[in-house]
Amino acid sequence: MTSVAISRRTFSLAAATAGVAFGAAPPARSDPAEDLGVSTDNAAIHQEVVFKASPARVYRALTDPRQFDRIVVLSGAVEAMALVNTPAEISPAPGGAFALFGGYITGRQLELLPDTRLVQAWRSAGWPPHIYSIARFELTEHPDGTKLLFDHTGFPNSDAASLATGWREHYWEPLAKVLS
Repeated sequence: MTSVAISRRTFSLAAATAGVAFGAAPPARSDPAEDLGVSTDNAAIHQEVVFKASPARVYRALTDPRQFDRIVVLSGAVEAMALVNTPAEISPAPGGAFALFGGYITGRQLELLPDTRLVQAWRSAGWPPHIYSIARFELTEHPDGTKLLFDHTGFPNSDAASLATGWREHYWEPLAKVLS
């Protein structure tokens, strides 16, 4: 009987070619949450802004149609997007509707806690009719005025960057001017 010497490298290459891998990690399993239908890759926006105004004043600017119209004008969004410039409609009651930026942004008030929190089912006219996101505005006192913690979830992932930019350019920057 003749013995044949096989090097470790030759054996490893032969084993890998045959589908045998020694010391390799087991095949990756799917995330158990995904097996339950849970998405783990949805985009979300979190922004924090400080305004030189009281929480009551910031809340009013976001919920009073006449004050919000000033934000719209300063944002330039209506002209830039060639939208119809109709006055903002903002219900002061939970469950009430709102329409902003010439009706391009619409939704319902989910929670209204004066001077503290505003939560909206929020949608863009460019989305399919059944898509609503959640926009949450949390107001707290800050040494410089009011800190707004903003969270936006449930929107189409492809819109994340434009929405994040839009919140800054069409809400926070003009809001700061209205409050100054």
